Amino acid sequence: MQTIFVLEDDEDIRELVLYALKPQFSAEGFPRPADFWQAMKAGAPDLVLLDVMLPDEDGVSILKRLKNSSRTDNLPVIMLTAKAGEHDRVKGLDLGADDYITKPFSVLELVSRVKAVLRRSAAPPEAPKPVKIGSVALFPDKHAVTAEEKNVSLTHKEFELLQLLMENGGVVFSRERIMSRVWGVDFEGETRTVDMHVNTLRRKLGPGGGIVKTVRGVGYKVGK
Repeated sequence: MQTIFVLEDDEDIRELVLYALKPQFSAEGFPRPADFWQAMKAGAPDLVLLDVMLPDEDGVSILKRLKNSSRTDNLPVIMLTAKAGEHDRVKGLDLGADDYITKPFSVLELVSRVKAVLRRSAAPPEAPKPVKIGSVALFPDKHAVTAEEKNVSLTHKEFELLQLLMENGGVVFSRERIMSRVWGVDFEGETRTVDMHVNTLRRKLGPGGGIVKTVRGVGYKVGK
């Protein structure tokens, strides 16, 4: 049975989530970060449900620590938060969170999204192949990008966005489809996130950023 850690300081929410998960998962709850880190020493779970607003150490800081450790960098994490702003969601997803659920939420939806993230994380990885278009080269196995033969530093989501477009060179992706494929969730009415990331991506790629084309009224594609 797959194990899920729930780090949530609100006892009512924590107990509700554990009650919803336990018929299908081995779920353990923690009210404070110190309790969570102590349990992590004994072994990592299959997924973490992580509240953002916590005593002593906030969820974003905990997410960074998990993603910066070679032992837990691939550990799926779903953020739970009362913050509904687009900026907050994008920040968490850019740092490597696999999904972002805003309170209050439906426990049925929560369980469904937990299952979806676990399915994605369990999928066998495809053999990565370098992709080069124009002066931009992307190396999936190294999670690296070069432009004009110079290394380019990208955030997690910037890399995934570029990878999606480059591995499907010439294919036009709508903003909604990009949100679904890269962020894994539907942010209805918030596709400005895509435009923001594309603009940053073009700037970081320098002259090579010209490979990212805007298709007016539709979305984006990559081409020479």
